Order: sequence, then C-alpha cells, then structure tokens
Amino acid sequence: MTEAVMSFSSLRKWVLDRLALPNRQKTICFWYLLFLLVSTRKHTVTEAARFSGFNKSQFSRFLTNHAGLAVYNLHHLSKRQSRQFSASSVLLKDHSVPWKMALLIDSTLQSRSSLHTENAQKFNHGKGYVIGHQWTNIVLLIKDMLIPLPPIPFHSTKYCQKHGLLYRTENEAVVQYIETLNLHDYIGPHHPREILVLADSGYDDRKIQKAIAAKKWTFIMALKKTRGVRSRRIHLTTPLSRGWLQVERFFKNHRRAPWQTVRVLGARKKRMEFRIRQITAHLRYVGKVQLICSEFKKRPDGRRKYLACNDLNAKPRQILIAYRLRWQIELFHKDVKMFLGFQDVAAKRFQSVVAHVHWVYCAYILLHSLPRSGREKTASAAERQRHISAIMEGGEKARIIQLLTQFGGIERYKAELKAALNRP
Repeated sequence: MTEAVMSFSSLRKWVLDRLALPNRQKTICFWYLLFLLVSTRKHTVTEAARFSGFNKSQFSRFLTNHAGLAVYNLHHLSKRQSRQFSASSVLLKDHSVPWKMALLIDSTLQSRSSLHTENAQKFNHGKGYVIGHQWTNIVLLIKDMLIPLPPIPFHSTKYCQKHGLLYRTENEAVVQYIETLNLHDYIGPHHPREILVLADSGYDDRKIQKAIAAKKWTFIMALKKTRGVRSRRIHLTTPLSRGWLQVERFFKNHRRAPWQTVRVLGARKKRMEFRIRQITAHLRYVGKVQLICSEFKKRPDGRRKYLACNDLNAKPRQILIAYRLRWQIELFHKDVKMFLGFQDVAAKRFQSVVAHVHWVYCAYILLHSLPRSGREKTASAAERQRHISAIMEGGEKARIIQLLTQFGGIERYKAELKAALNRP
C-alpha cells in the first residue's frame, strides 16, 4: 500500500488491524491515535475534542478508565513489529558490529506545572530542578528500526504508600525489568550473544551489569570515573578487598597502553575521528571486561568517556561504534516530545498519564511502520505527519463530494458550515 492509493478509510482499517480493541473503544481510540499522529500545536484532551468533534469528557474517561488497554496494546504492537523486523536476521549498523539487536536504556522527564499532580516530584536535571514524572525507557533497535517496549514509571514514596506498592529505586526497577524480560516473545528464537545492551553512566550499577551477564547478553556501558577496576595481574596476586583503582586513575597509571585512531561516520555522513585505548581488566563485583578510554582526536579537552564491555572478543573499534548507537534513544525522546505530544498532558490522575504515554509510544510505532514507497521509507517524523495530514485532507474532500451528490446534500453542507462558523 503506497501513498498514492491509501485513503482515509484504508488508513483507519490499517491502524485498527494492528490494535487489539473492544468494539466500543475502537472509534474513540482511533481518533485519539490519529490526533497524536498529526502535527498540531498541543496534543491535549481539549485539542483532541476539537480535532475529532467528540466531547472532551469521552477522551478523559478513555484515558482514566482504560490505562490497561493502552499498556496491553503497546505490548501487542511492539511484539508484532519486533517479530516482523527480526525475521530479516541482519547485523546492526551495516555489519560493522557483531550483534544483531540492541536494547537501549535511558530515562526522560515529563514536565508538569505543579507538585499537586499525582505522583509528581522534583528531579535534579543538572541545570536545575524539574517537576514532573520520570520514565525509564527500554527500546529495541533492530537494524535501523527503533521499537519502544513498555516503559518503567518511577513511583514516589507517597504514591507507593497510597496505592500499596513496593517502593523501588530506578536501578532496582531496571534490574527487575531485565530479569523478567523474555525477548523470545519479541524476536523469536535467538542466541543470547546476539543481544547487546547499551546504557550511559547513569546505569553503571553492578546489579544491572550482573543481571545482563546472567542473561548471557553483551553490555557496553559508560562507567563513572570513580568505578573500581584493577588489572589482571593484580587480580591474580591480591585479595579481593585490595588493589582497586578508580577507572580514571587506572588509565593514568597505564599510559603504556597505545592510543588507536578510529574513524566513524557521524551525522550527515561526516567523518569523525576518535582516539581510544583498550585494556582488559576486572570490573569490581562484575568480572573480566574490556575497558575503553575514548576521546575526540582533534579536541582532546579532557572530556573522556570510559566504557566497559563484557565481550572479550569484540574489537575496540566495534565497541566504540556500537556505543554510538545509544544516541538513537535520545532521538526517540526528541521525536515523542516534539511531534507526538509526550509532554502535552494535563491530567491530574497518574493513571491517565500512564495511558497517554503508552498511546504516544503506540503512535510512534504506527508512524514509523506506516507503508511508504521508495525514498519515503527514510522520511523524518515531520514528513510522515504531513503524509497523514494529506490522507486526512483527502478523506475530508471525499466526504464532502459524497455529501454534495446526495439528495438535499447542498443544504446539509450549508448547515454544517454554519454550525462550524458558530462554534466557539
């Protein structure tokens, strides 16, 4: 199905065929998703009512009372999409790395205007405090397709006490998520060594790293400068309680390790040069890993990145290229915030926020899996939204033409225009 033949009715059928909805929820759900998929100033419930012609209360009740439906459909959509793309069995980044699929982990903040909103709290965001909700996202990267899995909401202690939930830190929630995640449901039969987990230094936690290693997956993580490591020689001759150095000091003490130049393609196919040093050592509480010290070759300003990889056979260049794929989750956060209304939520109840976020992620999957042709397959989110808006306009034109060809259609169309002009 290409852009030339897709009509509004075929778009509606295509969307509803990919969702598991009861009949009474199909119409309101389709219009809410369609509202998220088109470009608009704000993706609020009030704007959704103006867009669709339905009453605002219908969308409010839909979000408040059917959060479970949104969660289930994100599970359903992500599994369907993952199975479709994993069937091609190709490597990440055009065969530059030895892994087939990557799990990217990162969190993002959803700003709110008041602490009185349910489950809202203050987060230190580096440049000041942000009031709102925190979501930890786990996304699956298969070749060049990014598929969001159900996110992890962070619950405050007050919210946990009120709803009888067990309070967990973000890292504890990530550990439980990894331990219970069954990738067989998403990508079918696979070898654990084909899976790569990427995360920044915020997830430099021994429990997370050990949970990944227990799954026999490979991890590439940025380390905090203070993370304890020690050389293989010291590990064989020194008790476990001694001989540990901070990773920054460790590389300063091992200056004999040679620098290697690595050239990679950045944005817009611009060549970038890094210099890296690689040492095989022991990461405290985890085990033997490859340690990588990386920095820009032409801008050695002291801002070095320290990476750890538990695959001892991976080449340093492959580790660096693979870690750069982590930036895809940042682009995902940008897309859902700029184009799909992730931030535009005004609900007081957190259940409504949960439903909104899960429908936003469903909209992201639908937007990037919409049938396209030729070069349009690599279109940006804004171009895809314009494509859906064009389908909407075509559907409206077809409806008006059909109305005008009916008996009394002209009078009914005039009445419709008057009602639209008199609407506040």
